[in-house]
Amino acid sequence: MSGSRTKAVQQALAVVPTLAQSSGGALGGILPLLLIFGAFYLLLIRPQQSRAKQHRALMASLSAGDRVVTIGGMHGTIRSIDEDTVRLELAPGTVVTMARAAIARTLVDVDAGAADQPGSATTDQ
Repeated sequence: MSGSRTKAVQQALAVVPTLAQSSGGALGGILPLLLIFGAFYLLLIRPQQSRAKQHRALMASLSAGDRVVTIGGMHGTIRSIDEDTVRLELAPGTVVTMARAAIARTLVDVDAGAADQPGSATTDQ
């Protein structure tokens, strides 16, 4: 029984080179790799680049008085901004210094009239 299995495996392996030759040679071998790379680019690389671009724009638009949320989830108001750091007031009299890149997003008050913008958080409690 094992002799017939090895003969079947040998026959199957003999067919593989002929399939590779008939499928277009080098193009048939490279095409799946190109399709995989294209899928990775569209599903992973491009969205990450656009998120990084949005974050750089957010960092450039920060100013004192903006209400923000950090990547750690702390809410506060920016009191001062340096090149790499931000002084954030979390509660009256409680000011912390953190990295400017730690700001995840800004908050918009309902009173400011921008509550209907998509992607903006509101505080309507």
